[in-house]
Amino acid sequence: MPWDPTQMPDWQISLEAEKNMPKPEEVPDRLGLEKDEVIPYGRLCRLDYMKILQRLKDRPDGKYIEVTAVTPTPLGEGKTTTTLGLIEGLAKRGKNAGGCIRQPSSAPTFNIKGTAAGGGNALLIPMTEFSLGLTGDINNITNAHNLMMVALTARMQHETNYTDEELAKRGLRRLNIHPKKIEQRWVMDLGAQALRNIVIGLGNEMDGVTMQSGFMVSVASELMAILAMVRDLKDLRESLGRIIVAYDRQGNPITTEDLEVAGAMCAIMRESINPTLCWTAEYQPVMVHAGPFANIAVGQSSIIGDRIGLKLFEYHCTESGFGADIGFEKFVNVKCRHSGLKPNVSVIVATVRSLKMHGGGPAVVPGRPLDEAYTKENLPLLEKGIENLLHHIGIVKKSGVKPVVCINAFPTDTEEEHRLVRRYVEQAGARCAISNHWRYGGDGALELADAVIDACREEVDFKFFYPLEMPFMQRVEVIAREVYGADGVQWLPAAEAKAKVLQEKYPDFYTMMAKTHLSLSHDPNLKGVPKGWTLPIRDVLVFAGAKFLVPLCGEIRLVPGTSSDPAFRRIDVDVETGVVKGLF
Repeated sequence: MPWDPTQMPDWQISLEAEKNMPKPEEVPDRLGLEKDEVIPYGRLCRLDYMKILQRLKDRPDGKYIEVTAVTPTPLGEGKTTTTLGLIEGLAKRGKNAGGCIRQPSSAPTFNIKGTAAGGGNALLIPMTEFSLGLTGDINNITNAHNLMMVALTARMQHETNYTDEELAKRGLRRLNIHPKKIEQRWVMDLGAQALRNIVIGLGNEMDGVTMQSGFMVSVASELMAILAMVRDLKDLRESLGRIIVAYDRQGNPITTEDLEVAGAMCAIMRESINPTLCWTAEYQPVMVHAGPFANIAVGQSSIIGDRIGLKLFEYHCTESGFGADIGFEKFVNVKCRHSGLKPNVSVIVATVRSLKMHGGGPAVVPGRPLDEAYTKENLPLLEKGIENLLHHIGIVKKSGVKPVVCINAFPTDTEEEHRLVRRYVEQAGARCAISNHWRYGGDGALELADAVIDACREEVDFKFFYPLEMPFMQRVEVIAREVYGADGVQWLPAAEAKAKVLQEKYPDFYTMMAKTHLSLSHDPNLKGVPKGWTLPIRDVLVFAGAKFLVPLCGEIRLVPGTSSDPAFRRIDVDVETGVVKGLF
């Protein structure tokens, strides 16, 4: 160790690292926990959040480090890899370091993007369990969400077939659910484009009400967003009960409490509130908890995981989805506001590849070879694209948090390219580190670890981008102008009318922007730092359980499609050993 990731795929590196992976019975001594605070689950374990936080409530918090990125290519720029590499690098410097990352969806795992387990020697282990369900959180969310839909559709059928008197005999009251005002869809954790828009209830009267419906990917469920945000089991139960499933014919919301299903949903999710403990390839502890999409939800690992990590570790690293315009903005204005936690440092992950794309490089398409513009030195192209990185540095600095830029080094990068990026970053008043964690693990991340340690010594004048008392529509304007760089906001008439009602009805709900992660704008084709554009808002969704108002900026797909060359074609099991091979 380290292993050579140019010669070994990640799944093989994981198998080698797992040979010395700590066992559940070793966890209490390694993490300073009591035996009853660890819940064994095969060769993994969950951490009992309530017992740990109660016992350690008076222990001072460690340093809080958030990891974000520039506007990524469709391939991703290694945010999880960097999070894990940073933890390994901090440990090499003798620091007690750990973290919390999100659980991956099976949709990208079986498609193109991969497992989100990091990579090379900055890898989460055991990779197979992590990639294929772990301890069941996504399955629990899928079942709880679909139970909500069962409760809704069954109630609609009964109300169609029974009189008020017959309903009363069954202990039910008529809810008068409007079949064209259903707010929720079914979920599954796969990329199934054929299920985005469907018709259900075909057949006879015993087969339900015929109506349009559809699916979304499980991690886009409001239940996943709730799991990321709650502080305890009571909070989870109350949040699940607020979910709006549909509206009645008078326009009143129908909630899970109205359908009398919220308690059963909480019962399904009761164990999911405890984070699962995994490890880096160098055996530092990393919790895995929650996995909400960042372009429709909060895009963060859980508040519970961060609260545990800040008590257990001297340096706790957490990741935010996509670039600073989405993930960091939501981290600051939603997660930190709700949790009361304040970060010390934000690491902005950048690659030479991503900056060349923003400088006008050819399209980066998953599954296709990279153009040689990305594999050979091209300083003019790179220099032009650095503007995108500088914009993200500016976003972080608006919060008062110290930015540290990590150049996630690729084998095709040149020293001149790294020097060029470093010069611009330092001129912008930020620290910059070149990191080779993918290839060398913690030894390759020492420069990054040193930069983060140094930044943590400085005081942070933390501030939100807007006060919560600011009206919802005004908050959207602030985010569009101050974070994305838009000239303003253009509300479609129906969206504007809806927003005016919602900001009066739900003044304390968080603003959860939903837009593409592939551009600072709403248009994924606009790279770099677009100028002279206006942000269109076509609708506003209400996530009453999570307390989110969600402006839709452009087209957002809630179910990713599966490509013509998906990863599942290369995944198999060795029938002699039971080992899963080919994950990534």
